Amino acid sequence: MPNILKRLRNVSQQAVCGLALSVASVCAAQAAGMGVAQRGQFNGDCDALSARLMNLANTTISSSTPVAAGALTLGGTPIPQHCLVTGAMFERVSEVDGKPYAIRFEMRLPMQWNGRFFYQANGGIDGRVVPALGAAGGGPLTGALLQGFAVISSDAGHDGAMGADFGIDPQARLDYGYQAVGKLTPMAKQLIEHAYGRPPDHSYIGGCSNGGRHTMIAMNRYSDAYDGYLAGAPGFRLPLAAIANIFGAQRYASIATDPKDLSTAFTAAERGMVADAVLAQCDALDGATDGLIQDVDACQRAFDFDRDVPVCANERDGTCLTPAQKQALAPIFSGATTADGTPFYAPFPYDAGLRGNGIPFWEFTAPVVMDSGGVALIWKVPPAPAAGFNGPAYALSTRIDDMLRGVAATDARYTESAQQFMMPPHPADLAALKQRGAKVMVYHGVSDPIFSVEDSKAWYEQMTAANGGDATDFARFYRIPGMAHCAGGPATDQFDLLSKLVAWVEQGQEPVSIVATARGPGNAGGVNDEIPAQWSAKRTRPLCAYPAVARYKGAGSVEDAANFECR
Repeated sequence: MPNILKRLRNVSQQAVCGLALSVASVCAAQAAGMGVAQRGQFNGDCDALSARLMNLANTTISSSTPVAAGALTLGGTPIPQHCLVTGAMFERVSEVDGKPYAIRFEMRLPMQWNGRFFYQANGGIDGRVVPALGAAGGGPLTGALLQGFAVISSDAGHDGAMGADFGIDPQARLDYGYQAVGKLTPMAKQLIEHAYGRPPDHSYIGGCSNGGRHTMIAMNRYSDAYDGYLAGAPGFRLPLAAIANIFGAQRYASIATDPKDLSTAFTAAERGMVADAVLAQCDALDGATDGLIQDVDACQRAFDFDRDVPVCANERDGTCLTPAQKQALAPIFSGATTADGTPFYAPFPYDAGLRGNGIPFWEFTAPVVMDSGGVALIWKVPPAPAAGFNGPAYALSTRIDDMLRGVAATDARYTESAQQFMMPPHPADLAALKQRGAKVMVYHGVSDPIFSVEDSKAWYEQMTAANGGDATDFARFYRIPGMAHCAGGPATDQFDLLSKLVAWVEQGQEPVSIVATARGPGNAGGVNDEIPAQWSAKRTRPLCAYPAVARYKGAGSVEDAANFECR
């Protein structure tokens, strides 16, 4: 019955469009987009909802609990009253490691619903049910739940307390890779139908980092399930990115003055010195000397690591690099390679964020404590023995070529390689998504130290080529100068792409005039302590869709986006 009512509503809307000029805005929206989602109210009591959900296939509902308005906030704004549903799918005990597994989730259902569903794809190696707020962007002042979406969040099928050991179980690998999204999505839509008496009018999926990877995979594998896809810093080639990070760690280890501290290979003072050298060559390329390098591609041509970074004549003092440092560091920027020099991951661009606060963790710690476990236990076939596994020893002593072979391998137990279950099967082929009228928005920080913005750029160019040289009718890609991994860095990293995506999907409004804001002191979305002191606390910049660049018009304050244009 709800589907019949939805079709009748659409037919009625079409009839109105044919007869009344007074509803021109609704007619234009229907003609240009998929039709605007219709609002609805929660059906019955939240406490009683769990009893109505007992017949959801392969699903156990634990609870349905009312959450009062203001009990949660986002960016200082109270979130309205909603119903919190918790549960699990496909509970089982592994035949391989004997441990319990399930896809655990929570779903938050607003009392006043906007007719939309948002799948919150989470980061890292998942393993935890993060509150389903549907926040997106570096410093969100709004999010899907706050806007009235029904939002789901999950642990992607394993308990984070296990660390990377869950990779011993073949099914847990597949759930983490892509199957959790495929299993949760139809269940969530059925749950929504129980709660509101009808399924969602429009469905969206989004996340950053591994959440961006989930979103990228959904573009391929679940192109019929969502109308809008919002991917941030998408590590869509995560196993290769992790091995590339270990490649960097091995090079840092070769020049570290303290073998137990990789940061001694490239100190904060030295990173700041290189960042200043990059700014000296590139800052003015967009027309404004303002601490932001908008013309990223021109900068890579203008800056020469060997020429523009001073060589130490004597001891290291933070103002220069030794020849040994240059020799070790240059390949990290130019891109990780196999032993015979074949590239297997993207280069990392020179940018002002080289001095970023996040680099010590992502480049000096993560390779040995996170990437090592991912490569050896979650993605390798067969996995390394979990008992006594030593991450630093594995990362710093294993040959890169052996790691690459491991993540590409299969056997009788692990029938899909990491390059199959962790990556989109055909990343440049979005024909099915495009044909449905769905839309894609991808954003990535230029100074991201773990997933290269150049990898996302290469994907977008390949996908554009597959669409006759222009994919802007359904996909846009945004580079955020200075921004680190998902947020932070000397950047204007606060923006609302979700609302723009909704308007594009439902009303056919192309995402133009997007403004990004710096999060200086007093910002409600959280202060970014990497904002340079000389910047305005509220600096703004236009967010330009690739290949356009934000260029200064030549007059007016450099703190105001109005004085820049995308071209």
